[in-house]
Amino acid sequence: MKAYQIQFPEEMAFSLKMQEEEFAYEIKKMALVKLFELGKISSGKAAKALGITRIAFFDMLTLYKVSIFNDADIETIINDKNNA
Repeated sequence: MKAYQIQFPEEMAFSLKMQEEEFAYEIKKMALVKLFELGKISSGKAAKALGITRIAFFDMLTLYKVSIFNDADIETIINDKNNA
């Protein structure tokens, strides 16, 4: 997996009372949740990138008030049905 580096002011993690690693993981979660919400990635890809199950990702979506249904997942379901 390729790593990307994003720069944030040091005090941002501090003000959120997070360690650097925890802050980085939180940013990663939020980015993947938003990409999912926009229909850019499926729940399976997002979950895999986070190292969690799809069910755990769906639980995470409820914390961010994001619907578990998106265009990428619906497209996958339709394609799976048509290929069966």
